[in-house]
Amino acid sequence: MSASGWFASTGLELAYFSGFARFAETRGRGRGAILRFDRVRPTRKDKFQPLRSREITPQFLDRLLRSLRRWNCDVISPDEVLDRIASPDGTGRFVCLTFDGGSRDLITYGHPILARHKASFAVYVPTAYPDGLGEAWWVALEQVIANHDRIALVIDYAERHFDTASTEDKYRVFRFLGTWLRALPPPDLGAAIHDLCKRYGVDVAGLTREAVMTWEELSRLAADPKVTIGSATVNYPRLANVGDAAAQREIAMSRAVLHAALGHEASHFAYPYGERGSFTRRDEQLVAQAGYVSAMTSIPGMIGPGAAPLMLPRIAWDGRRRSLRGLRVLLSGVMSGTAAQLARRY
Repeated sequence: MSASGWFASTGLELAYFSGFARFAETRGRGRGAILRFDRVRPTRKDKFQPLRSREITPQFLDRLLRSLRRWNCDVISPDEVLDRIASPDGTGRFVCLTFDGGSRDLITYGHPILARHKASFAVYVPTAYPDGLGEAWWVALEQVIANHDRIALVIDYAERHFDTASTEDKYRVFRFLGTWLRALPPPDLGAAIHDLCKRYGVDVAGLTREAVMTWEELSRLAADPKVTIGSATVNYPRLANVGDAAAQREIAMSRAVLHAALGHEASHFAYPYGERGSFTRRDEQLVAQAGYVSAMTSIPGMIGPGAAPLMLPRIAWDGRRRSLRGLRVLLSGVMSGTAAQLARRY
């Protein structure tokens, strides 16, 4: 954890143990938060887990939902988030749970817990993936690095070699190659990951089919009135890396595919990756033109009255580095003047 992250974490813990957060709750103050997750699956013992910060365990999800109920904090849908931010009376304390990618873990491990708690949640699906056409290149990259002590890849027309023998080396190389791959235009990214997978015998298409829900599974989820199925484009590109026509196609076609597959309109969108620089003002305009009423980013922050519906912030709260005590402080509103900054750092 960085120094700024440590100070933010310490500040939240101090606010919790001082009792200020609980006092603020009794005064009716509060803030809203949209939490972002990717996967829900049991703890693994592997030393190399570069994607662990994007997943939670079933036990943590259960603890989170029990805590939110104990705090009298509403768990609401994206539609209800829009109602809250449009209200002149303020947002109140709430959490909106969102899951990116359409991971099969969600229906296997997550949905039974969410259904037991009668909790609303949203799933954002890149529509090529249930069709078996998308490629979860980050999962393939993880497997290649995990299974080899040295790997090679062509970068900028030159073959580069990387030592991946130690766990530390594996994390370092995953960060470097993940950043490099994500910055490539989609055709170049596809060519690079196909080259890597061919060299090391990894079936990226098979890994993706194993990891992502089918349309039949998504239909089962969609039958739950507590579930919102939203769009995350067709192929999950970094939108800032594609041209105007391609971006418009990715955003609009995904909504059309979801409607055809599930039989209802997809009104909510999540920008692929979603961090600053991964999408542009152009993409926000294309989302509005396609008819979406909300769009989720991955830019951390709390939700207050008047928040921009097509630029909603979300906080990744993975349950390993971040405590439920800290979340309670943010939701209490006791630190509302600095809540967004703390969430951004924490």
